[in-house]
Amino acid sequence: MFGKNNILRYPRLDTILMVEGAIQKSRSYPTKAELLRSLPKKMMYQTFSLILDYLEYSGKIHTDADGTIVWIWDPAGVRKILSNRKLVAR
Repeated sequence: MFGKNNILRYPRLDTILMVEGAIQKSRSYPTKAELLRSLPKKMMYQTFSLILDYLEYSGKIHTDADGTIVWIWDPAGVRKILSNRKLVAR
């Protein structure tokens, strides 16, 4: 999915964090274009799309059928679930 042969530029960590922060603050965006326009810095659309693909692949966002982008990652909830789960010895 993220092979070198089709990616011109890989995003820097600060750019990924900027996109993550914008999605977290809003909780949802109707379109990718609206999210891109809301960012404080300009970036190439291919780089932006790669970031969204990565965030969806890693389970941090979900894109609905109508194009709405929603932040779904909940680290506090994950910690709660993991702390309540009994560890099974293997």
